[in-house]
Amino acid sequence: MKKKILIISGGISKERIISLDTGKQVARELIRNNYRTKIAEPDSKLLHIIKLFKPNIIFNALHGQFGEDGYIQSILETTGIPYTHSGVIPSAIAMDKYLSKKIFIKNKILTPKYIKYSFDRSKHELKKLIDKKLKFPVVIKPLNEGSSVNVFICSKLNITKNLKLLKDYKQIIIEEFIGGQEIQAAIIGSKKLGAIELKPKRKFYDYEAKYNSKSNTQHIMPADINKRDYQKVMDLALKAHKIIGCQGVTRSDFKFYKGKFYLLELNTQPGMTSLSLVPEIAAYNGINFIKLIELILKDARTKK
Repeated sequence: MKKKILIISGGISKERIISLDTGKQVARELIRNNYRTKIAEPDSKLLHIIKLFKPNIIFNALHGQFGEDGYIQSILETTGIPYTHSGVIPSAIAMDKYLSKKIFIKNKILTPKYIKYSFDRSKHELKKLIDKKLKFPVVIKPLNEGSSVNVFICSKLNITKNLKLLKDYKQIIIEEFIGGQEIQAAIIGSKKLGAIELKPKRKFYDYEAKYNSKSNTQHIMPADINKRDYQKVMDLALKAHKIIGCQGVTRSDFKFYKGKFYLLELNTQPGMTSLSLVPEIAAYNGINFIKLIELILKDARTKK
């Protein structure tokens, strides 16, 4: 008999809908392949459900805060049951854009120049700081969101307006805008899965471009770069995966500009929806959806 899999999806982050979609699609594929499968929300009933269902593995299909920042992982650690994706510390590090950037820089991985901004500083002072350290345009984004939630490209004229949209966050990251090609590279375990290039019709590959099927983002697989550069970006993705201490599948988001790769961030729990990139990359390399799920399950283990 095949293993019992409990899928945790939903949650309270801004990526709840994406998480529910990931959970449903993974569950559908597991059921189709004769796994005993159950879906649960990460609420007060979760530990009771785990106790009753007695899963062999827990598939973490959560996205965003409380799902991929180490919070749910710390709860799952108490069960002693193997769970998918990265553990407590790697999840927390990767989700914190400020901390992960410091680690990338320490390990000689290029990342856009940045400053951490607190909303108690004046906008005038901020513009002077940007002119001095970054130059406009810049990208502003929360420290700990995924799926390009609340990410904006700003000029000197509209930065004040866009900052108001992020005022509920205590701190944000402001980084230099890097042009060039958008390249996303996937790793599973210690295997280089592949890299895809994205050409969004919008300003960049934002939330709308990622999850609206009508956004007309062009997917180029494999990425339109030469073999040497392709190998380089895969090496960088694997290096980032390892230095953070990740497990399971990760997707690293790069910009390729003037012959250099800039790592924007590393996603420890990429989406598994019909529009998600990791299943697309895997399929191109002969790994169908159930095989991809099984590879993720195989790499699941307690993270202590």
